[in-house]
Amino acid sequence: MSFVAPELAAPVEAFATALGIGLLVGMERERRPDSPAGLRTFALVSMLGCLFALLGEKTGGPWMLAAGLLVISVAMIASNFSSRQEEQYRGFTTEAAIIVTYGLGAAVWFGYDTLAVMLAITTTILLYFKAELRDFSERLTTRDINSILQFAVLSLVILPILPNHDFGPYNAINPRQVWWMVVLISGLALAGYMALRIVGARHGAAVLGIFGGLASSTATTMMFSRHAAAHANLVHMSAIVILIANVMVMIRIAIVSSIVAPNLIMPIGIVFACGIVPGVAMALYGWRELSAAGELPMPEVKNPTELKIALSFGLLYALVLLASAWLQDIAGDKGLFIVALASGLTDADASVLSTLRLF
Repeated sequence: MSFVAPELAAPVEAFATALGIGLLVGMERERRPDSPAGLRTFALVSMLGCLFALLGEKTGGPWMLAAGLLVISVAMIASNFSSRQEEQYRGFTTEAAIIVTYGLGAAVWFGYDTLAVMLAITTTILLYFKAELRDFSERLTTRDINSILQFAVLSLVILPILPNHDFGPYNAINPRQVWWMVVLISGLALAGYMALRIVGARHGAAVLGIFGGLASSTATTMMFSRHAAAHANLVHMSAIVILIANVMVMIRIAIVSSIVAPNLIMPIGIVFACGIVPGVAMALYGWRELSAAGELPMPEVKNPTELKIALSFGLLYALVLLASAWLQDIAGDKGLFIVALASGLTDADASVLSTLRLF
């Protein structure tokens, strides 16, 4: 039995969500003794954003939201002007968080409640990890920043503008899909480099192997094979990363197969267990030896994004797609094993899913 009238249920839910967002962000600011705003202020600001969004919708104009933002800005200026107890500049973080919270409250009213909650959590994380983010920023070198900018161009500038359609012979080439591989290789290379710097070569091996296997075991294998070839003291660590990544591939495919075709759980489980069990055992044994070896020296990496390698892999990926489509055309269903062999070089999941659909 509902205690709220049906016509008020949605507005009450929106304001309750806005209140929760304000309390979440305000809880972090309340802990800061130098913060001029806390729990109550942020909760009120978030609900104010929701209220002004409601009023703007009813009056038919966006000027109400702008008026609310202006009111909050004037109030913050007046508060800072009247309280001059501190001689040092304390920054604009709290004021920026107040403005963001006002906008999130408005977003809740317009139906973006899930997105608003996600952004509120992200905002709170950014506020809470101030010292860690500052320390990370200070540790970045010019090369690190250049690599991050290169990856940003690859993933946020070039990738979105590429067509997401099939082209070429057999319609086998999808420019966005091919460029995804370039982005993936560069992203794994950059993530591996950052993980090695932040976590350390020994402790980061398991993390790199797990996430590398979830993303692309081929890319992970290639990147850490290069590390092993260039730095003899990283052979053991690279071998563990590659082993864990490829074990993760079998685990991932086994899970996907059991979901798509539950009747195949037993035969597929037996097959993959033959690789997963010894793989996990060898990884644990190698991890134990690696932990006893002490801290390993960091590899010298000229370009953490490995742009040339990523582009070469993207080209290879396109060629394998063409070869796979050609084999399927000339061999038909009888060449299913040949097609699986070719497609497995680039994307094992695609081959597995297509075969399971046939089953």
